[in-house]
Amino acid sequence: YFNTNCTAAVINPKTKEQIENLVRNGMNKELRDRLCCRLTFGTAGLRSAMGAGFCYINDLTVIQSTQGMYKYLERCFSDFRQRGFVVGYDTRGQVTSSCSSKRLAKLTAAVLLAKGVPVYLFSKYVPTPFVPYAVRQLKAAAGVMITASHNRKEDNGYFSKCQVFLCQVYWENGAQITSPHDKEILKCIEECVEPWNGSWNENLVDTSPLTQDPLEEISKIYMEDLKKICYHRELNTKTNLKFIHTSFHGVGHDYVQLAFKAFGFKPPIPVPEQKDPDPDFSTVKCPNPEEGECVLELSLRLAEKESARVVVATDPDADRLAVAELQENGRWKVFTGNELAALFGWWMFRSWKANGSKEADVKNVYMLATTVSSKILKAIALKEGFHFEETLPGFKWIGSRVKDLLDNGKEVLFAFEESIGFMCGTSVLDKDGVSAAVVIAEMASYLETKNLTLAQQLTEIYEMYGYHISKTSYFLCYEPPTIKRVFEKLRNFDSPKSYPKSCGAYGILHVRDVTTGYDSSQLNKKSVLPASKNSQMITFTFQNGCVATLRTSGTEPKIKYYAEMCARPEQR
Repeated sequence: YFNTNCTAAVINPKTKEQIENLVRNGMNKELRDRLCCRLTFGTAGLRSAMGAGFCYINDLTVIQSTQGMYKYLERCFSDFRQRGFVVGYDTRGQVTSSCSSKRLAKLTAAVLLAKGVPVYLFSKYVPTPFVPYAVRQLKAAAGVMITASHNRKEDNGYFSKCQVFLCQVYWENGAQITSPHDKEILKCIEECVEPWNGSWNENLVDTSPLTQDPLEEISKIYMEDLKKICYHRELNTKTNLKFIHTSFHGVGHDYVQLAFKAFGFKPPIPVPEQKDPDPDFSTVKCPNPEEGECVLELSLRLAEKESARVVVATDPDADRLAVAELQENGRWKVFTGNELAALFGWWMFRSWKANGSKEADVKNVYMLATTVSSKILKAIALKEGFHFEETLPGFKWIGSRVKDLLDNGKEVLFAFEESIGFMCGTSVLDKDGVSAAVVIAEMASYLETKNLTLAQQLTEIYEMYGYHISKTSYFLCYEPPTIKRVFEKLRNFDSPKSYPKSCGAYGILHVRDVTTGYDSSQLNKKSVLPASKNSQMITFTFQNGCVATLRTSGTEPKIKYYAEMCARPEQR
């Protein structure tokens, strides 16, 4: 580890101390785990815990990753030094390794500045969607966001969002990179493990004339762009509804406040204990609003005190959104990602119909979802006449496909993944909790004028398009070999290359294995979705109509499962 560059040990004595302690205590397996493998791209970028070692996020691995990125981008664009590179970060940090998102962002910038590349480095923490938005607006070649999102406090991730043209793929859309770019960047990282002169000089950020701060410009035009999906501003200014917002100790507070102002709302009431950034997440065990009511306790109690009916919760990097609503029985309903998607899909299509030109063609309209998400958008599309498409899990696939559709003159209204990730409109080709928060507020305010709650409208949607009942959850598993054995057992259940034929009393009609590219429902037995060999995902379609998927998470040590039953509109 130190031989890669002995300066690493000098500059960051904390990571040096971690390795020395492992050596001193004879922890050879831990040393091998840390030093004998490298970071790889998952569904949302390079990700690992912070700490010493080549498979962890630290000063050295971020420098190596950026050097590899530089080499690949330089190869792809002759004008890389003119277009520049965007760098954003959240507020995460770890004392034991002297790592913080801001420091890692500065090191990222230093690598590029030393090579003469202009860097748009945000002077303050920003929501993750600001990076892809800035890449498109500034016509930069690429951008990175250093964040741990909603993961536990030991984690920090290096999420790559690239914009590239003069290339066969779609980097210039601001969507997360997909294959083969991830593989090519990893190859370039392997060729650039020795830090270059200047790569450690984080002071370049303050002294180089190539450093620019895009915060004020991007924030201003982002909020202006938001108004494109605001349809009832006058109503918003008059509503009596109160909204509570929690940013879960992350970056979202300032930006959600500005978004509500852009829509004409009074500011949402913040949860004071969770308003300001706190990398230790002192009021929650897990800073993931997807966990539901157990992590929303402070928000719900404040809402009751303030007589507020709706709570919006952005995760720490503000790209996801959870919503809770007080019901007539005095209980709180925390909506699932699939339920929120039904509401968003209905709202965005209704707004398109009400505000579009007479010449607008519904056959030109699209909505998208990942394959493990609810098929409610498909049901709405079938009845209303627009198109629905599904992608592999991960918003990188959605963003890329949306850009393809836009380039072909199509209109995309909404896309989502069930893990509370929503894209309203196409200003940002990624999930965006800031825009989703203010759109759901406008929806609630409109429904209030019709004497309807969000929950009541959800029931009406199901009555109109068919009930979609889903169950999603996960099992934690920290041992990759165990995960692999689970899935290999499913592929070789009763005999080699045979899948289960039933689960309890319920017969299985079809099996799709995206990892191997197999799909028993297709005549050629090949999956319509592209094979994804680097992740595990098997879907079972049961004879009773239930569809269940088991897959590994691309960002967390989880085996996730998703099940859904879909009814036709006439079924109750």
